[in-house]
Amino acid sequence: MSPRTIQHRRKRNRRTPYFILDILIFLLIVSATIILWVSQKKTQECSTEQMPQTITQAREQLKKTSPQTKNVTAQTAQSPQSHQPAPTNPPQQTPTATQQTQQKTDNPPWNLTLVNYNHPIPDQYQADLVELEGGERVDRRIYDPLMNMLTDAKQANLGKLPKVVSGYRTQEKQQSLYDEKIAKYKQQGYDDREAIKQAEQWVAVPGFSEHQLGFAVDINGAAYDVYLWLQQNSYKYGFIFRYPGDKTDITKVAEEVWHYRYVGVEAASEMFEQGLCLEEYLAKLQQKTTP
Repeated sequence: MSPRTIQHRRKRNRRTPYFILDILIFLLIVSATIILWVSQKKTQECSTEQMPQTITQAREQLKKTSPQTKNVTAQTAQSPQSHQPAPTNPPQQTPTATQQTQQKTDNPPWNLTLVNYNHPIPDQYQADLVELEGGERVDRRIYDPLMNMLTDAKQANLGKLPKVVSGYRTQEKQQSLYDEKIAKYKQQGYDDREAIKQAEQWVAVPGFSEHQLGFAVDINGAAYDVYLWLQQNSYKYGFIFRYPGDKTDITKVAEEVWHYRYVGVEAASEMFEQGLCLEEYLAKLQQKTTP
């Protein structure tokens, strides 16, 4: 073997241990890489499997530790923006007879408005008037029943239509009539105090007259029989003989056979059948609501 060949083998033998070491190191690196990759993959798979369970457990734990969570969630779901159907109004109940009577006495209908020596015209009252033949005016709502009554009363008035000689009165008109009546009694020798007392039996104090409502009329007839007919039949048309002689102590007004007041057919019929004046009728309604 030549010296060159021997030298070459010696060099190769000297490199062999290093080559093997390089291979081992490479294999170790590859193995470590594979192991690390597999380990990470398993960790990710394990985390993915456990995540839903972890969230569910957290929610269950939140429900246990916070009882109000359910209520808050429900309130949120019912917020105005959740497009829930609007609640419907509860059905309205029909008022009972007692409730209807209470409404009549607490807030009486227009036709039962009480105006007398102790009850003035309602504040800011405005009458809706219509003119009768002859120039007198009345509340528009009583025009038809009034004309029907007067027409039917002709049979007791010599075939003639009874005439309304006084209907609606302004405050100024009532004041004028009041002052004239007082002056008349003074001329007869009464002093001021007694003249006023006598006058108020026939003419109401201004602001306390039914005529200022437009529901009352003074009627003149060609025969006295018309007044008897009105007393027996006016209730059929919703009118009452307002100031009968046997009720003066209540009404504080002397008997006026010519004065009629509209209250409606129902109330007028009850008052006629029971012999009541308006003050008594309203007092009776009030008693029905008293426990």
